[in-house]
Amino acid sequence: MRIIQADGYDAKRSVEAGSEQQRQAVRAILEEVRQRGDEAVRDYTERFDRVRLEQFLVTEEEFAEAEDLVSPEVKAALAEAAENIRDFHQRQVRQSWFATKESGTLLGQIVRPLQRVGLYVPGGTAAYPSSVLMNAVPAKIAGVPEIVITTPPGADGKINPAILAAARIAGVTEIYKVGGAQAIAALTYGTEKIKRVDKIVGPGNIYVALAKREVFGLVSIDMVAGPSEIVVLADETANPRYVAADLLSQAEHDPMSAAVLVTPSQALAEATAREIERQLAELPRRSIATASLENFGAILLVKDLEEGFAVVNRLAPEHLEIMVENPFEQLGKVENAGAIFLGPYSSEPVGDYFAGTNHIIPTNGTARFSSPLSVDDFIKKSSVVSYSKQDLRKNGHKIVALAEQEGLQAHGRAIQERLNDFAKEEEETGQ
Repeated sequence: MRIIQADGYDAKRSVEAGSEQQRQAVRAILEEVRQRGDEAVRDYTERFDRVRLEQFLVTEEEFAEAEDLVSPEVKAALAEAAENIRDFHQRQVRQSWFATKESGTLLGQIVRPLQRVGLYVPGGTAAYPSSVLMNAVPAKIAGVPEIVITTPPGADGKINPAILAAARIAGVTEIYKVGGAQAIAALTYGTEKIKRVDKIVGPGNIYVALAKREVFGLVSIDMVAGPSEIVVLADETANPRYVAADLLSQAEHDPMSAAVLVTPSQALAEATAREIERQLAELPRRSIATASLENFGAILLVKDLEEGFAVVNRLAPEHLEIMVENPFEQLGKVENAGAIFLGPYSSEPVGDYFAGTNHIIPTNGTARFSSPLSVDDFIKKSSVVSYSKQDLRKNGHKIVALAEQEGLQAHGRAIQERLNDFAKEEEETGQ
């Protein structure tokens, strides 16, 4: 793994935009599904997943079969992880509120769940039951009444049993064996068998990301997520074995994943580079991890931790591990990061699977302005105004002045009509 000065590193992360060829392919899929519905979904599933399905919806028999195929240990771990996720996300719940002034004006905000959401769960080179929990548990806590999952089928036409087991634990029973851009299209437009949704959440490959970008506005989306990334900020107290292992935990995701160490310690940099080579040789997914490290991996040398934090904030990573002496004392220096892991035992996979925080996190520097998936993603808010006669009498002329300043005379007239009535009332009563 290359060791370079931090000021010479170019993150070159622009994968979400895709190529023109990829964008055109996605637009074609979206349009085909919009026009032809289930038949187009069926054709694309056969083309990309190598299986032709007459029935997309997972049956109760398939759920039951999956229960028998997943080990008790895995089911127990998924159930406990779900409880941890519930506990963390329950603290995010927002309440409706109202505030009344002495004048009689009432202002407030009503919080309601979305009615129907689509959860995209990736398939392909790996299946992710943990993503089922990360998507579904916050949606359930928000009170969404209709939650539907789409996920790619295997060549045998079946869904990975662990995904179905996780869905059962999360309380989701409407699952369709559809993946890729065709799944995003079906959720957006609706088909004969798949009812359209209000919002689509969850990560996927570049075609899923591009499809979500294209349909935004017809439906809401959580984010346009790119390949996974990790930045480890470490000093000389860090264990190079831990650092190397954590970098590789993200590099094995995808050849486009990014794994970066930022450190002021030359000794740690060199020791970590050696550890990466040693551990890489033992990885089953070493070809993917190797490509990731060659494309986007780096060990960045900085003069001190102050420069290290400046580099971190510039990169705005999806995952940030801080392995320094007294990491809590340094936490306030982090401005841009999706999820922050403090200390030697807070390995990033702890958050991926079990701690309770969400692992659907902004990538590609978008942590500068966006946040991990949360209960807030599954609610909507309505403002409530009940303006009193007293306040309108007092403030109406100010509203008219602002409307006229903007050249919107009808806005002003809507208020002035009421003010005129108030004036007449005053004349009639002599007040």
